[in-house]
Amino acid sequence: MTEPLPDPFADQPDWAPQPPRPIEIVPAAGRLDLRGQRVLVGLPGLGWRGDLRADEKVVQNSRTYVPVIPEHEWYRAESDQVEVFAPLVPIERVWVEKVGAPTTATTDGSGLRLVSLDAPAHRPPTPVFEADSVVGRRVVHMVGSVEQRDLRAVTETYSGAEGDICIRVTPEMEWYRWAWRGQSPTTLEVPVHLLWLE
Repeated sequence: MTEPLPDPFADQPDWAPQPPRPIEIVPAAGRLDLRGQRVLVGLPGLGWRGDLRADEKVVQNSRTYVPVIPEHEWYRAESDQVEVFAPLVPIERVWVEKVGAPTTATTDGSGLRLVSLDAPAHRPPTPVFEADSVVGRRVVHMVGSVEQRDLRAVTETYSGAEGDICIRVTPEMEWYRWAWRGQSPTTLEVPVHLLWLE
C-alpha cells in the first residue's frame, strides 16, 4: 500500500501536446444529417476520392443519393450564396469523415501500413514536424486540449522571428477564397510542435 502512484505524464514530454482526436470514416447510409459533412466517394476494391462535401440526401425512384460537391465549390457556394453543380452519388458509395474518440495508439514507425480495400482508410494524426511537405494540407492546431480544425498550411516550415520552427496556417474558407478570388488569406504563425496533419 505504500507504493508510489504511477506518473500519468511519464511517457509524454511536458512540451509536447496531446494529439488531436483522429478522423474516423463511416458509411453515409447510417447518418441523418449530411449537409456540409466532409465525404469520400468510391468503390470497394477500386479507390476513393476525398476533399468533397455533401449536401442533404435526395430520394429518386426509391434510391437514395447524396449530392457531392468539390470542397472548394462548397466553400464558394457558402461564402457567395450561389448555386453549384453537385452530381448525385448513390449513398452506398459515400463515406463520411467524423472526428473520433481520443486514442493513445501510436505508430510503429515502420512507414508501411496495409489497409483493406473494402472501405476508405484514414491515417492517424501525424505531427507536422514528421511530415515531408505540408503546404495545402489540412492541419489541426492544438491549444492545450482544444483542437482548432478546418485549417490549411500555407507555408512549409521556417524559422520564426522568435527562433521557433513555424508554419503559417489559414482558415479553410480563406484558403479556398484565395483560389477563386485571388484574395490573399489572413495567416497565423504557429510553432510546428502545436500542429498535426489531420
